[in-house]
Amino acid sequence: MTGIRAQARLETTTEIKRLAREQIASKGAANLSLREIARGMGVASSALYRYFASRDQLLTVLIIESYDDIGDTVERADANCSRDDLTGRWRAVSESLRNWALTNPSDYGLIFGTPVPGYEAPIDTIAPALRYTNVLLHLLADAQVVGCKPLITVPSTKGVSREYKRVRANLGIKLTDDMLLAGLAAWAALFGAISFELFGHVDTVFTDPETHFRALTEMLGNQMLGMK
Repeated sequence: MTGIRAQARLETTTEIKRLAREQIASKGAANLSLREIARGMGVASSALYRYFASRDQLLTVLIIESYDDIGDTVERADANCSRDDLTGRWRAVSESLRNWALTNPSDYGLIFGTPVPGYEAPIDTIAPALRYTNVLLHLLADAQVVGCKPLITVPSTKGVSREYKRVRANLGIKLTDDMLLAGLAAWAALFGAISFELFGHVDTVFTDPETHFRALTEMLGNQMLGMK
């Protein structure tokens, strides 16, 4: 009986999350409603609280699953490349990010889009959120070990070295200031390009955004890995 109940609970939880994702895709995460999900399932809204204590708890589960999904995707892309093929790893990781975003636009919007008013992500989301970034950090560390030097250097901005020292301590990494700046700048540019494309900001600019993205990826990789 316990196994049957567990299976029933799993199926109900899966259905709740499916309807929640549909709702987010059509109305946005800010309008997620347990009451509306309950109507879609033909049950009283109070019944859903046996599975999720609140809308925020449901949001947290969806956010963690989205982070884990993009983390799985990026880790798999990196793992399929030779460790010493730094350029190939960067290309694979970059393309996997874009492909995931285009395939899962509402999930991308949930974790990288407009914050949900009143929602504060709990500490449980931090580790999943770092998974895809850790792939980049490991790539940068490998590049630094073999002597790669970025083509950009940290400007003499007051306090920047102190800030990067804090970042290294928080992330547990040993990257130089220049490598850290180059990596974070490339990461930000990559996500900026993906967001611009996904949210329609370049529809009137590019007829082939994929070609532009690949060119951008090459440029960023060259700057980051020190290849002229």
